[in-house]
Amino acid sequence: MASPESSAAGGVAVIGSGLIGRSWAMLFAAGGIPVRLYDVDPRQVTGALDNIRKEMTLLAQSGSLKGALSAEEQLSLIGGCSDIREAVEGAMHIQLFQVFSAGGLVQTIQFTVAKWNTVYKWVFVCPLLCSAGPWGMAECVPEDLELKQQLFAQLDGIMDDDVVLSSSSSCLLPSKLFAGLAHRKQCLVAHPVNPPYHVPLVELVPHPETAPATVDRTHALMRKIGQSPVRIMKEIDGFALNRLQYAVISEAWRLVEEGVVSPGDLDLVMSEGLGMRYAFIGPLETMHLNAEGMLSYCDRYSEGMKRVLKTFGPIPEFSGATAEKVHQAMCVKVPDDPAHLAARREWRDRCLMRLAKLKSQVQPQ
Repeated sequence: MASPESSAAGGVAVIGSGLIGRSWAMLFAAGGIPVRLYDVDPRQVTGALDNIRKEMTLLAQSGSLKGALSAEEQLSLIGGCSDIREAVEGAMHIQLFQVFSAGGLVQTIQFTVAKWNTVYKWVFVCPLLCSAGPWGMAECVPEDLELKQQLFAQLDGIMDDDVVLSSSSSCLLPSKLFAGLAHRKQCLVAHPVNPPYHVPLVELVPHPETAPATVDRTHALMRKIGQSPVRIMKEIDGFALNRLQYAVISEAWRLVEEGVVSPGDLDLVMSEGLGMRYAFIGPLETMHLNAEGMLSYCDRYSEGMKRVLKTFGPIPEFSGATAEKVHQAMCVKVPDDPAHLAARREWRDRCLMRLAKLKSQVQPQ
């Protein structure tokens, strides 16, 4: 049997040329894997390829391009086509985006069928509810469990015993997503962080019956394309990333609501304080380094931490006067019209690119 670290045979077919499709195309090309980009509208494909070329050129100029290949070499691996049969022929990896109109929103379902050296296969399912932009999608909102279950049931009936079925869900538990499937041992969630090209984390969350080899194979695939997968040992609502994120958001909201700090200063506490060191080391290592080791930290600070934690309030409603107060403060900094929001997101992504470059230069000891 081939090793999960073996190089992939074949190429990748990306069905759908929106923002997520472009991001995955760029990531696979960075890993040296050929990509064919398909969309029902040839103009969409042309626009997507132009966008990818522009993005890769800027990444190369800033020294932030991923992978060992040059921008031109990576671009040569990405082609477009308007014939879906041509797109998927001979592919070891297929990503499909099915689009359904829904009240001005677009329901996008991504799934990927991948084959690794004719032995390791993957199916990635990533249903998203997104608003459509000129060439892509933006801002995911809550996912449709029933729709996902229907899709997984269909795939379950046609998949082989060596296929890995993976969802990119950010909030739905594997035990619910894959309930009743015959191939549960081959199923897991692989949750990326947006934007995936600049934020490499992928949470791998198994179903209670997922085989360890399923996680290993998906872990190897994510590593090959330059992502940083982490293994969540058992499913839990929110996984790890969102549980940490929601804990911070919840206390941030309470501090503003209780008049302890302004919204602007609250964000500075993170961006100019905690976020500075958390970009390089996590909270547990921070504890370890802020004393003579973890046991020393716990002995020294545990009583103080417990005292403060007892003062935390109930879960906020995230509505009403506080929501309006925070909204007004954010709009002073970044007006909520599309142009200002898009410009600020572009600035954020440039910052993430520079941070990623710095992190690649500062190798962990």
